[in-house]
Amino acid sequence: MGIFSRTRDVIDSNLGALLNKAEDPEKMARLIIQEMEDTLVEVRSMAVRFLARKKELQRAIDTLGVEAADWEAKAELAVSKDRDDLARGALAAKRRAGDRIDDARRELRQVDTEVGKLDEDIAKLRAKLSEARQRQKTINLRSQSAGSRIKLREQMDDKRSAATQAALDHAERAADELESRVDAFDLGADRLRDEFARLADDKVEAELARLRAKAGKPAAAADKDKAQE
Repeated sequence: MGIFSRTRDVIDSNLGALLNKAEDPEKMARLIIQEMEDTLVEVRSMAVRFLARKKELQRAIDTLGVEAADWEAKAELAVSKDRDDLARGALAAKRRAGDRIDDARRELRQVDTEVGKLDEDIAKLRAKLSEARQRQKTINLRSQSAGSRIKLREQMDDKRSAATQAALDHAERAADELESRVDAFDLGADRLRDEFARLADDKVEAELARLRAKAGKPAAAADKDKAQE
Protein backbone atom coordinates (compact mmCIF):
# COMPACT_ATOMS: atom_id res chain seq x y z
CA MET A 1 0.00 0.00 0.00
CA GLY A 2 1.30 3.42 -0.90
CA ILE A 3 1.61 6.57 1.16
CA PHE A 4 -1.53 7.98 -0.44
CA SER A 5 -4.74 6.07 -1.10
CA ARG A 6 -6.27 8.40 -3.68
CA THR A 7 -5.72 11.61 -5.62
CA ARG A 8 -7.38 13.77 -2.97
CA ASP A 9 -4.94 12.44 -0.35
CA VAL A 10 -2.05 13.64 -2.49
CA ILE A 11 -3.58 17.06 -3.03
CA ASP A 12 -4.50 17.53 0.63
CA SER A 13 -1.26 16.09 1.99
CA ASN A 14 1.01 18.04 4.29
CA LEU A 15 4.42 17.20 2.88
CA GLY A 16 6.27 18.97 5.65
CA ALA A 17 4.55 16.88 8.34
CA LEU A 18 5.13 13.64 6.44
CA LEU A 19 8.83 14.35 5.98
CA ASN A 20 9.35 15.60 9.52
CA LYS A 21 7.86 12.39 10.97
CA ALA A 22 9.92 10.15 8.69
CA GLU A 23 12.91 8.28 10.12
CA ASP A 24 14.63 8.58 6.74
CA PRO A 25 13.46 11.85 5.09
CA GLU A 26 15.48 11.24 1.92
CA LYS A 27 13.86 7.85 1.35
CA MET A 28 10.41 9.20 2.23
CA ALA A 29 10.84 12.08 -0.25
CA ARG A 30 11.71 9.61 -3.02
CA LEU A 31 8.66 7.47 -2.21
CA ILE A 32 6.35 10.49 -2.12
CA ILE A 33 7.62 11.76 -5.46
CA GLN A 34 7.30 8.31 -7.06
CA GLU A 35 3.72 7.91 -5.84
CA MET A 36 2.81 11.43 -6.95
CA GLU A 37 4.24 10.75 -10.40
CA ASP A 38 2.26 7.50 -10.62
CA THR A 39 -0.92 9.29 -9.48
CA LEU A 40 -0.39 12.03 -12.03
CA VAL A 41 -0.04 9.43 -14.80
CA GLU A 42 -3.30 7.78 -13.69
CA VAL A 43 -5.19 11.08 -13.56
CA ARG A 44 -3.90 12.08 -16.98
CA SER A 45 -4.96 8.71 -18.40
CA MET A 46 -8.41 9.22 -16.93
CA ALA A 47 -8.58 12.69 -18.41
CA VAL A 48 -7.64 11.28 -21.82
CA ARG A 49 -10.47 8.74 -21.55
CA PHE A 50 -12.98 11.44 -20.64
CA LEU A 51 -11.82 13.63 -23.51
CA ALA A 52 -12.21 10.69 -25.89
CA ARG A 53 -15.74 10.08 -24.56
CA LYS A 54 -16.51 13.79 -24.98
CA LYS A 55 -15.53 13.67 -28.66
CA GLU A 56 -17.55 10.49 -29.11
CA LEU A 57 -20.64 12.10 -27.58
CA GLN A 58 -20.22 15.22 -29.66
CA ARG A 59 -20.02 13.14 -32.83
CA ALA A 60 -23.14 11.19 -31.76
CA ILE A 61 -25.04 14.43 -31.12
CA ASP A 62 -24.06 15.75 -34.53
CA THR A 63 -25.05 12.48 -36.24
CA LEU A 64 -28.37 12.29 -34.38
CA GLY A 65 -29.04 15.91 -35.26
CA VAL A 66 -28.63 15.10 -38.93
CA GLU A 67 -30.84 12.03 -38.45
CA ALA A 68 -33.56 14.06 -36.71
CA ALA A 69 -33.49 16.66 -39.47
CA ASP A 70 -33.77 13.89 -42.05
CA TRP A 71 -36.83 12.43 -40.31
CA GLU A 72 -38.34 15.92 -40.17
CA ALA A 73 -37.89 16.26 -43.91
CA LYS A 74 -39.44 12.83 -44.48
CA ALA A 75 -42.41 13.73 -42.29
CA GLU A 76 -42.96 16.89 -44.31
CA LEU A 77 -42.77 14.89 -47.55
CA ALA A 78 -45.29 12.35 -46.23
CA VAL A 79 -47.71 15.13 -45.23
CA SER A 80 -47.38 16.68 -48.69
CA LYS A 81 -48.35 13.30 -50.15
CA ASP A 82 -51.27 12.91 -47.73
CA ARG A 83 -49.48 10.02 -46.06
CA ASP A 84 -50.14 10.88 -42.46
CA ASP A 85 -49.28 7.35 -41.43
CA LEU A 86 -45.77 7.74 -42.83
CA ALA A 87 -45.56 11.20 -41.34
CA ARG A 88 -46.39 9.81 -37.90
CA GLY A 89 -43.69 7.15 -38.23
CA ALA A 90 -41.13 9.74 -39.33
CA LEU A 91 -42.03 12.07 -36.45
CA ALA A 92 -41.77 9.17 -33.98
CA ALA A 93 -38.30 8.37 -35.33
CA LYS A 94 -37.40 12.05 -35.08
CA ARG A 95 -38.56 12.05 -31.44
CA ARG A 96 -36.44 9.00 -30.65
CA ALA A 97 -33.42 10.69 -32.22
CA GLY A 98 -34.19 13.80 -30.19
CA ASP A 99 -34.39 11.76 -26.98
CA ARG A 100 -31.01 10.20 -27.72
CA ILE A 101 -29.63 13.67 -28.38
CA ASP A 102 -30.92 14.82 -24.98
CA ASP A 103 -29.33 11.80 -23.28
CA ALA A 104 -26.02 12.44 -25.05
CA ARG A 105 -26.09 16.10 -24.09
CA ARG A 106 -26.74 15.26 -20.43
CA GLU A 107 -23.82 12.85 -20.43
CA LEU A 108 -21.70 15.42 -22.25
CA ARG A 109 -22.36 17.97 -19.52
CA GLN A 110 -21.32 15.40 -16.91
CA VAL A 111 -18.18 14.60 -18.88
CA ASP A 112 -17.36 18.32 -19.19
CA THR A 113 -17.74 18.64 -15.42
CA GLU A 114 -15.42 15.68 -14.80
CA VAL A 115 -12.86 16.97 -17.30
CA GLY A 116 -12.87 20.32 -15.53
CA LYS A 117 -12.31 18.62 -12.16
CA LEU A 118 -9.52 16.51 -13.61
CA ASP A 119 -7.86 19.60 -15.07
CA GLU A 120 -7.92 21.20 -11.62
CA ASP A 121 -6.59 18.03 -10.00
CA ILE A 122 -3.79 17.76 -12.56
CA ALA A 123 -2.76 21.37 -11.90
CA LYS A 124 -2.79 20.76 -8.12
CA LEU A 125 -0.88 17.49 -8.50
CA ARG A 126 1.77 19.25 -10.56
CA ALA A 127 2.09 21.92 -7.88
CA LYS A 128 2.41 19.26 -5.16
CA LEU A 129 4.96 17.35 -7.20
CA SER A 130 6.99 20.52 -7.72
CA GLU A 131 6.84 21.19 -3.97
CA ALA A 132 7.95 17.63 -3.21
CA ARG A 133 10.88 17.86 -5.62
CA GLN A 134 11.96 21.17 -4.10
CA ARG A 135 11.77 19.70 -0.61
CA GLN A 136 13.79 16.71 -1.80
CA LYS A 137 16.55 19.02 -3.03
CA THR A 138 16.56 20.84 0.32
CA ILE A 139 16.67 17.55 2.24
CA ASN A 140 19.56 16.29 0.10
CA LEU A 141 21.51 19.50 0.65
CA ARG A 142 20.87 19.33 4.41
CA SER A 143 21.98 15.70 4.49
CA GLN A 144 25.18 16.53 2.61
CA SER A 145 25.84 19.44 4.96
CA ALA A 146 25.23 17.25 8.01
CA GLY A 147 27.60 14.63 6.64
CA SER A 148 30.31 17.23 6.13
CA ARG A 149 29.80 18.59 9.65
CA ILE A 150 30.03 15.09 11.11
CA LYS A 151 33.32 14.47 9.31
CA LEU A 152 34.65 17.81 10.53
CA ARG A 153 33.64 17.07 14.13
CA GLU A 154 35.20 13.64 13.91
CA GLN A 155 38.43 15.32 12.86
CA MET A 156 38.10 17.76 15.75
CA ASP A 157 37.24 15.02 18.26
CA ASP A 158 39.35 15.28 21.47
CA LYS A 159 40.80 11.78 21.13
CA ARG A 160 41.74 12.28 17.51
CA SER A 161 43.10 15.74 18.22
CA ALA A 162 45.16 14.38 21.12
CA ALA A 163 46.53 11.57 18.95
CA THR A 164 47.35 14.01 16.17
CA GLN A 165 49.01 16.43 18.60
CA ALA A 166 51.01 13.60 20.17
CA ALA A 167 52.23 12.50 16.75
CA LEU A 168 53.24 16.08 15.94
CA ASP A 169 55.05 16.44 19.28
CA HIS A 170 56.91 13.18 18.68
CA ALA A 171 57.93 14.36 15.21
CA GLU A 172 59.18 17.66 16.66
CA ARG A 173 61.21 15.88 19.35
CA ALA A 174 62.73 13.60 16.73
CA ALA A 175 63.66 16.63 14.65
CA ASP A 176 65.16 18.37 17.69
CA GLU A 177 67.24 15.29 18.51
CA LEU A 178 68.47 15.01 14.95
CA GLU A 179 69.42 18.69 14.87
CA SER A 180 71.27 18.29 18.22
CA ARG A 181 73.24 15.38 16.87
CA VAL A 182 74.21 17.44 13.83
CA ASP A 183 75.22 20.36 16.06
CA ALA A 184 77.28 18.05 18.30
CA PHE A 185 79.03 16.58 15.30
CA ASP A 186 79.83 20.06 13.96
CA LEU A 187 81.10 21.13 17.40
CA GLY A 188 83.41 18.11 17.68
CA ALA A 189 84.73 18.72 14.19
CA ASP A 190 85.51 22.35 15.06
CA ARG A 191 87.40 21.37 18.20
CA LEU A 192 89.37 18.76 16.30
CA ARG A 193 90.40 21.32 13.71
CA ASP A 194 91.43 23.73 16.50
CA GLU A 195 93.64 21.07 18.10
CA PHE A 196 95.37 20.31 14.83
CA ALA A 197 95.83 24.02 14.23
CA ARG A 198 97.53 24.44 17.61
CA LEU A 199 99.84 21.52 16.88
CA ALA A 200 100.85 23.09 13.62
CA ASP A 201 101.54 26.42 15.41
CA ASP A 202 103.80 24.69 17.96
CA LYS A 203 105.88 23.12 15.22
CA VAL A 204 106.29 26.48 13.49
CA GLU A 205 107.40 28.14 16.74
CA ALA A 206 109.90 25.33 17.41
CA GLU A 207 111.39 25.73 13.97
CA LEU A 208 111.62 29.49 14.50
CA ALA A 209 113.40 29.06 17.85
CA ARG A 210 115.89 26.66 16.27
CA LEU A 211 116.69 29.11 13.51
CA ARG A 212 117.10 32.05 15.95
CA ALA A 213 119.46 29.95 18.14
CA LYS A 214 121.49 28.96 15.14
CA ALA A 215 121.79 32.57 14.15
CA GLY A 216 122.77 33.56 17.73
CA LYS A 217 119.58 35.52 18.19
CA PRO A 218 117.92 35.69 21.56
CA ALA A 219 114.69 33.76 21.94
CA ALA A 220 111.52 35.57 20.95
CA ALA A 221 109.36 37.10 23.65
CA ALA A 222 106.74 34.41 23.15
CA ASP A 223 109.42 31.74 23.70
CA LYS A 224 110.62 33.45 26.89
CA ASP A 225 107.11 33.56 28.22
CA LYS A 226 106.70 29.86 27.45
CA ALA A 227 110.07 29.13 29.13
CA GLN A 228 109.01 31.07 32.27
CA GLU A 229 105.72 29.21 32.30
